[in-house]
Amino acid sequence: MMSVIVEGWDVRILRAYAKLCAWALAKAHARSGDAAMISGYIGSSEAFDDAICEFAVEYADQNQRDYRAFVKAIREKRIEAAVES
Repeated sequence: MMSVIVEGWDVRILRAYAKLCAWALAKAHARSGDAAMISGYIGSSEAFDDAICEFAVEYADQNQRDYRAFVKAIREKRIEAAVES
């Protein structure tokens, strides 16, 4: 497994690296399948719609909890945050 050592990177480099990671992740998730096969798998009930909605709400809630923990860690000086000037 490879890891990138980001210590010492400035904001500009970190931002560029984050954009590359986001692009790679989006590319990996953007694979489409056969429309008829997907439609058959999903079916005509609302089960898929309900599951996607539930996932989205839970994901948003988790994102909010993560952000609060992140801000708290900054305030408590457990992690350091830099402000771009």
